[in-house]
Amino acid sequence: MAESPGTVVRTPKSEATRTLIVETALRLFQENGYAKTTMRAIAKEAGVSVGNAYYYFSSKEQLVQGFYDRITELHEQACEEALRTEREFAPRLSAVMHGWIDVAAPYHEFGKQFFVNAADPDSPLSPFSTDSSPAREAQIALHRRVLDGSTVKVDTELRPELPELLWLYEMGVVLFWVHDRSPNCRRTRLLVDRTVPLIDRVIGLSRLRLLRPVTREIVQLIGDLVRPDPEPTA
Repeated sequence: MAESPGTVVRTPKSEATRTLIVETALRLFQENGYAKTTMRAIAKEAGVSVGNAYYYFSSKEQLVQGFYDRITELHEQACEEALRTEREFAPRLSAVMHGWIDVAAPYHEFGKQFFVNAADPDSPLSPFSTDSSPAREAQIALHRRVLDGSTVKVDTELRPELPELLWLYEMGVVLFWVHDRSPNCRRTRLLVDRTVPLIDRVIGLSRLRLLRPVTREIVQLIGDLVRPDPEPTA
């Protein structure tokens, strides 16, 4: 059976070619802009045929998904040591957030280029899109590791929802990072350093009897927002 475009048997050689195409595309996106960069130009610059480029990626949008996958992979590697050795929740979350800033640093300029497209909720480049679900689920799973490997005590009804809430917090930091022009993204790092202790404190307070009704309302709100809309009746 023939493979569909973008479905590739993973071998060291194919992975190297795939990475080369992604990195070439990111450089051209930075230099020429996302809209003006064609698959043909990416293939030529990477030294592969157009057909070979389409074999790995069926479109420019799928190339960006390749970028998401690559960032997720590097992010997990950057956080591994902290998640293996640290047990306190706040340092674990801080390591994950700073880890993302570190691995994304070379692509900061690219962030400006593609943000207009990614901000469109109907775009396949949106982190909330169906196309982005593998990278999104991987990031949520990473935050689940942050939580599950820590000693923090969480309200039992809030706990299942917390990894996705932490991912939404990460998306807020990413949005700030896109617009941050301070050296070494100092302001984004400051945002992380100031907000992680607050999140840690709020999570700890979630178990207090006085605050449990508020926790229940948060859980109910999340459920209402993420629940699919009912199918229209004929």
